[in-house]
Amino acid sequence: MSRLEECFKELKAANKKALVPFVTAGDPNGAFTLTCMHEMVKAGASIIELGVPFSDPMADGPVIQKASERALEAGMTLKGVIDIVRFFRETDQSTPVILMGYLNPIEFMGYETFVEKAAQAGVDGVLTVDIPPEESVDLLKAYDKHDIAPIFLLSPTSNEIRIKKIAAVAKGYIYYVSLKGVTGAGHLQLDDVQAKLTQIKQHTNIPVAIGFGVKNADIAANIAKIGDGVVVGSALINCITEHSDDEQQGRQAISTMLSEMRAAMDMATQ
Repeated sequence: MSRLEECFKELKAANKKALVPFVTAGDPNGAFTLTCMHEMVKAGASIIELGVPFSDPMADGPVIQKASERALEAGMTLKGVIDIVRFFRETDQSTPVILMGYLNPIEFMGYETFVEKAAQAGVDGVLTVDIPPEESVDLLKAYDKHDIAPIFLLSPTSNEIRIKKIAAVAKGYIYYVSLKGVTGAGHLQLDDVQAKLTQIKQHTNIPVAIGFGVKNADIAANIAKIGDGVVVGSALINCITEHSDDEQQGRQAISTMLSEMRAAMDMATQ
Protein backbone atom coordinates (compact mmCIF):
# COMPACT_ATOMS: atom_id res chain seq x y z
CA MET A 1 0.00 0.00 0.00
CA SER A 2 1.34 3.44 -0.96
CA ARG A 3 1.86 6.25 1.52
CA LEU A 4 -1.14 8.07 0.03
CA GLU A 5 -3.41 5.04 0.33
CA GLU A 6 -2.24 4.41 3.89
CA CYS A 7 -2.80 8.06 4.80
CA PHE A 8 -6.38 8.16 3.59
CA LYS A 9 -7.09 4.74 5.12
CA GLU A 10 -5.92 5.91 8.55
CA LEU A 11 -7.85 9.18 8.27
CA LYS A 12 -11.04 7.35 7.34
CA ALA A 13 -10.64 4.97 10.27
CA ALA A 14 -10.30 7.97 12.59
CA ASN A 15 -13.22 9.80 10.94
CA LYS A 16 -10.91 12.61 9.88
CA LYS A 17 -10.16 14.42 6.63
CA ALA A 18 -6.81 15.18 5.04
CA LEU A 19 -5.26 18.58 5.66
CA VAL A 20 -3.05 19.33 2.66
CA PRO A 21 -0.87 22.45 2.91
CA PHE A 22 0.83 23.86 -0.18
CA VAL A 23 4.02 25.90 -0.09
CA THR A 24 6.34 26.86 -2.91
CA ALA A 25 9.65 25.05 -2.53
CA GLY A 26 12.51 27.49 -2.06
CA ASP A 27 10.39 30.41 -0.89
CA PRO A 28 12.27 32.17 0.57
CA ASN A 29 14.95 29.44 0.53
CA GLY A 30 15.32 25.68 0.58
CA ALA A 31 16.27 25.42 4.24
CA PHE A 32 13.12 27.29 5.22
CA THR A 33 10.99 24.92 3.14
CA LEU A 34 12.52 21.78 4.66
CA THR A 35 12.09 23.00 8.25
CA CYS A 36 8.58 24.20 7.43
CA MET A 37 7.59 20.78 6.08
CA HIS A 38 8.42 19.12 9.39
CA GLU A 39 6.65 21.82 11.37
CA MET A 40 3.55 21.51 9.18
CA VAL A 41 3.39 17.79 9.95
CA LYS A 42 3.60 18.55 13.67
CA ALA A 43 0.77 21.06 13.22
CA GLY A 44 -1.51 18.42 11.73
CA ALA A 45 -0.74 18.25 8.01
CA SER A 46 -1.69 14.92 6.45
CA ILE A 47 -0.10 15.38 3.02
CA ILE A 48 2.30 18.07 1.80
CA GLU A 49 2.08 19.67 -1.62
CA LEU A 50 5.35 21.26 -2.72
CA GLY A 51 5.11 23.81 -5.49
CA VAL A 52 7.84 23.60 -8.11
CA PRO A 53 8.66 27.25 -8.95
CA PHE A 54 8.15 28.21 -12.58
CA SER A 55 8.62 31.47 -14.44
CA ASP A 56 5.13 31.46 -15.99
CA PRO A 57 2.69 29.96 -13.44
CA MET A 58 -0.46 30.64 -15.47
CA ALA A 59 -2.92 28.97 -13.08
CA ASP A 60 -1.66 30.80 -10.01
CA GLY A 61 -2.75 34.11 -8.58
CA PRO A 62 -0.41 36.92 -7.54
CA VAL A 63 0.44 35.43 -4.13
CA ILE A 64 1.84 32.17 -5.50
CA GLN A 65 3.31 33.90 -8.56
CA LYS A 66 5.38 36.09 -6.23
CA ALA A 67 6.41 33.01 -4.25
CA SER A 68 7.66 31.38 -7.45
CA GLU A 69 9.60 34.53 -8.33
CA ARG A 70 11.25 34.61 -4.90
CA ALA A 71 12.15 30.92 -5.10
CA LEU A 72 13.63 31.24 -8.58
CA GLU A 73 15.62 34.30 -7.53
CA ALA A 74 16.97 32.24 -4.63
CA GLY A 75 18.17 29.61 -7.12
CA MET A 76 15.55 26.89 -6.64
CA THR A 77 15.24 24.34 -9.45
CA LEU A 78 13.31 21.12 -10.03
CA LYS A 79 16.42 19.20 -8.94
CA GLY A 80 16.53 21.33 -5.81
CA VAL A 81 12.89 20.54 -5.03
CA ILE A 82 13.59 16.82 -5.35
CA ASP A 83 16.58 17.23 -3.03
CA ILE A 84 14.33 18.87 -0.41
CA VAL A 85 12.09 15.79 -0.50
CA ARG A 86 15.14 13.54 -0.15
CA PHE A 87 16.29 15.44 2.93
CA PHE A 88 12.74 15.36 4.35
CA ARG A 89 12.66 11.58 3.99
CA GLU A 90 15.73 11.21 6.20
CA THR A 91 13.47 11.70 9.23
CA ASP A 92 9.92 11.34 7.88
CA GLN A 93 9.06 8.17 6.01
CA SER A 94 5.30 8.34 6.39
CA THR A 95 3.95 11.75 5.30
CA PRO A 96 3.02 11.74 1.59
CA VAL A 97 4.66 14.46 -0.51
CA ILE A 98 3.21 15.70 -3.78
CA LEU A 99 5.02 17.88 -6.31
CA MET A 100 2.76 20.44 -7.98
CA GLY A 101 3.83 22.50 -10.94
CA TYR A 102 4.07 22.85 -14.69
CA LEU A 103 5.26 20.60 -17.49
CA ASN A 104 8.17 22.65 -18.84
CA PRO A 105 10.73 21.82 -16.09
CA ILE A 106 9.76 18.13 -16.29
CA GLU A 107 10.19 18.05 -20.06
CA PHE A 108 13.54 19.80 -19.74
CA MET A 109 14.79 17.17 -17.28
CA GLY A 110 13.18 14.34 -19.27
CA TYR A 111 10.20 12.24 -18.19
CA GLU A 112 12.09 9.10 -17.21
CA THR A 113 14.90 10.97 -15.45
CA PHE A 114 12.46 13.12 -13.52
CA VAL A 115 10.23 10.28 -12.42
CA GLU A 116 13.15 8.06 -11.43
CA LYS A 117 14.80 10.81 -9.37
CA ALA A 118 11.48 11.79 -7.78
CA ALA A 119 10.71 8.19 -6.83
CA GLN A 120 14.18 7.64 -5.37
CA ALA A 121 13.80 10.80 -3.28
CA GLY A 122 10.44 9.69 -1.86
CA VAL A 123 7.92 11.68 -3.91
CA ASP A 124 4.48 10.06 -3.79
CA GLY A 125 2.58 11.92 -6.49
CA VAL A 126 2.84 14.66 -9.08
CA LEU A 127 0.22 17.18 -10.13
CA THR A 128 1.14 18.86 -13.41
CA VAL A 129 -1.25 21.72 -13.99
CA ASP A 130 -0.88 22.12 -17.74
CA ILE A 131 -0.94 18.59 -19.15
CA PRO A 132 -4.32 16.90 -19.77
CA PRO A 133 -4.72 13.12 -19.66
CA GLU A 134 -4.92 12.94 -23.47
CA GLU A 135 -1.33 14.19 -23.67
CA SER A 136 -0.02 12.30 -20.64
CA VAL A 137 0.41 8.78 -22.01
CA ASP A 138 4.22 8.66 -21.84
CA LEU A 139 4.34 10.44 -18.50
CA LEU A 140 1.68 8.14 -17.05
CA LYS A 141 3.71 5.10 -18.12
CA ALA A 142 6.73 6.48 -16.29
CA TYR A 143 4.67 7.21 -13.16
CA ASP A 144 3.21 3.69 -13.20
CA LYS A 145 6.67 2.15 -13.57
CA HIS A 146 7.89 3.96 -10.44
CA ASP A 147 4.68 3.84 -8.36
CA ILE A 148 4.09 7.60 -8.40
CA ALA A 149 0.49 8.76 -8.36
CA PRO A 150 -0.61 11.04 -11.22
CA ILE A 151 -2.90 13.63 -9.66
CA PHE A 152 -5.24 15.66 -11.81
CA LEU A 153 -7.41 18.73 -11.41
CA LEU A 154 -11.16 19.02 -11.87
CA SER A 155 -13.04 22.30 -11.72
CA PRO A 156 -16.58 23.72 -11.63
CA THR A 157 -16.54 23.82 -15.44
CA SER A 158 -15.47 20.17 -15.88
CA ASN A 159 -18.18 18.33 -17.81
CA GLU A 160 -19.16 14.67 -17.55
CA ILE A 161 -16.77 13.60 -20.32
CA ARG A 162 -13.82 15.35 -18.68
CA ILE A 163 -14.66 13.90 -15.26
CA LYS A 164 -14.73 10.38 -16.71
CA LYS A 165 -11.37 10.87 -18.45
CA ILE A 166 -9.72 12.16 -15.28
CA ALA A 167 -11.29 9.46 -13.12
CA ALA A 168 -9.92 6.77 -15.45
CA VAL A 169 -6.27 7.76 -14.95
CA ALA A 170 -6.01 9.64 -11.63
CA LYS A 171 -4.47 7.94 -8.60
CA GLY A 172 -3.89 9.02 -5.01
CA TYR A 173 -6.56 11.69 -5.02
CA ILE A 174 -8.26 14.16 -7.33
CA TYR A 175 -7.77 17.85 -6.64
CA TYR A 176 -11.06 19.67 -7.06
CA VAL A 177 -10.58 23.36 -7.80
CA SER A 178 -13.60 24.81 -6.04
CA LEU A 179 -13.50 28.23 -7.73
CA LYS A 180 -13.31 29.53 -11.26
CA GLY A 181 -10.13 31.53 -11.84
CA VAL A 182 -6.63 31.47 -10.39
CA THR A 183 -5.43 30.48 -6.93
CA GLY A 184 -6.40 32.78 -4.09
CA ALA A 185 -9.46 34.21 -5.86
CA GLY A 186 -13.13 34.52 -5.00
CA HIS A 187 -15.45 33.07 -2.38
CA LEU A 188 -16.66 29.51 -1.96
CA GLN A 189 -20.23 28.46 -2.62
CA LEU A 190 -20.42 25.25 -0.59
CA ASP A 191 -23.70 24.07 -2.11
CA ASP A 192 -22.13 24.24 -5.56
CA VAL A 193 -19.06 22.37 -4.33
CA GLN A 194 -21.22 19.66 -2.79
CA ALA A 195 -23.19 19.21 -6.01
CA LYS A 196 -20.04 18.88 -8.11
CA LEU A 197 -18.48 16.50 -5.64
CA THR A 198 -21.52 14.25 -5.87
CA GLN A 199 -21.13 14.22 -9.65
CA ILE A 200 -17.42 13.37 -9.44
CA LYS A 201 -17.99 10.58 -6.90
CA GLN A 202 -20.27 8.83 -9.38
CA HIS A 203 -17.19 8.06 -11.47
CA THR A 204 -14.42 7.34 -8.96
CA ASN A 205 -13.72 5.81 -5.56
CA ILE A 206 -10.47 7.65 -4.94
CA PRO A 207 -10.48 10.59 -2.50
CA VAL A 208 -11.27 14.12 -3.65
CA ALA A 209 -9.41 16.99 -1.99
CA ILE A 210 -10.83 20.50 -2.33
CA GLY A 211 -8.71 23.60 -2.73
CA PHE A 212 -8.80 27.29 -3.75
CA GLY A 213 -10.49 29.78 -1.45
CA VAL A 214 -9.47 28.10 1.82
CA LYS A 215 -8.53 31.10 3.93
CA ASN A 216 -9.31 30.20 7.54
CA ALA A 217 -10.32 27.45 9.96
CA ASP A 218 -14.06 27.98 9.47
CA ILE A 219 -13.84 27.45 5.71
CA ALA A 220 -11.59 24.42 6.22
CA ALA A 221 -14.11 22.90 8.63
CA ASN A 222 -17.01 23.41 6.22
CA ILE A 223 -15.08 21.82 3.38
CA ALA A 224 -14.07 18.90 5.60
CA LYS A 225 -17.75 18.05 5.99
CA ILE A 226 -18.14 17.39 2.26
CA GLY A 227 -14.72 16.45 0.85
CA ASP A 228 -11.98 13.96 1.63
CA GLY A 229 -9.32 16.61 2.04
CA VAL A 230 -8.75 20.34 2.34
CA VAL A 231 -5.94 22.04 0.40
CA VAL A 232 -4.65 25.40 1.62
CA GLY A 233 -1.99 27.37 -0.23
CA SER A 234 -2.25 31.12 -0.73
CA ALA A 235 -3.19 31.72 2.92
CA LEU A 236 0.02 29.99 4.03
CA ILE A 237 2.20 31.81 1.54
CA ASN A 238 0.74 35.06 2.82
CA CYS A 239 2.23 34.12 6.20
CA ILE A 240 5.66 33.87 4.57
CA THR A 241 5.19 37.19 2.79
CA GLU A 242 3.97 39.01 5.89
CA HIS A 243 6.96 37.81 7.92
CA SER A 244 9.62 38.17 5.25
CA ASP A 245 11.96 39.78 7.76
CA ASP A 246 11.68 36.92 10.26
CA GLU A 247 11.61 33.34 8.93
CA GLN A 248 10.88 31.83 12.34
CA GLN A 249 7.78 33.99 12.73
CA GLY A 250 6.70 32.98 9.23
CA ARG A 251 6.95 29.29 10.08
CA GLN A 252 5.17 29.88 13.37
CA ALA A 253 2.32 31.70 11.62
CA ILE A 254 1.94 28.76 9.23
CA SER A 255 1.96 26.25 12.10
CA THR A 256 -0.64 28.25 14.01
CA MET A 257 -2.95 28.48 11.01
CA LEU A 258 -2.66 24.76 10.28
CA SER A 259 -3.21 23.81 13.92
CA GLU A 260 -6.39 25.89 13.98
CA MET A 261 -7.58 24.30 10.73
CA ARG A 262 -6.78 20.80 11.98
CA ALA A 263 -8.73 21.35 15.19
CA ALA A 264 -11.72 22.89 13.37
CA MET A 265 -11.79 20.11 10.75
CA ASP A 266 -11.66 17.37 13.38
CA MET A 267 -14.44 18.98 15.37
CA ALA A 268 -16.58 19.25 12.24
CA THR A 269 -16.23 15.58 11.32
CA GLN A 270 -16.52 13.85 14.72
